[in-house]
Amino acid sequence: MITTAIQPTQTPQPVRFTVQDYHRLVDLGFLGEDDHIELIRGELIQTAARGTAHEACITRLLRALTFIIGDRATLQCQSPITIAFDGEPEPDLAILRNREDDYESAHPTPADTLLVMEVADSSLEYDRTVKLALYAEAAIPHYWLFNVIDRTLEAYSELAQITPGQFGYLNRQIVTSSGAIALPMGKQPLALAHVFP
Repeated sequence: MITTAIQPTQTPQPVRFTVQDYHRLVDLGFLGEDDHIELIRGELIQTAARGTAHEACITRLLRALTFIIGDRATLQCQSPITIAFDGEPEPDLAILRNREDDYESAHPTPADTLLVMEVADSSLEYDRTVKLALYAEAAIPHYWLFNVIDRTLEAYSELAQITPGQFGYLNRQIVTSSGAIALPMGKQPLALAHVFP
């Protein structure tokens, strides 16, 4: 009688990247600015194509926020924030603490970040779940999600660990296109009529 040993099967494992690995791929030319790739929890994620409504919302936000914020903080658009060793999302907008070198020496970190904003249409569910949990775990105090479909703002605040390993925000405020909301550092509120005319 011939017997054969049963070999345990191995489940294929995804390759996880660190921020250093990600930067190396960019330096080597494997990834470029036009690739629209983010590093999220060690995975390279291709961001959704941005339609005209998405881009118009960002343009209006840039115009309104630049006026409201002035020189009290730094406004960043679609630029990286380094989160832990395996994350470097590029939120649509971020409001950062001012730094003397304007972040030339290194990308901002969660400690530098006062508020992150995502503009969502096709990416709405991803931004409500994955991005929200990522920003909450990184202890970014405010997350605003501009819902282009419903023309509303979902403003999240009050960081919390919901269950072991799961992070979120306790407060969720819905602001309609006729409403307004105060920025963490702004002297005047942002009127959503400027964003969703």
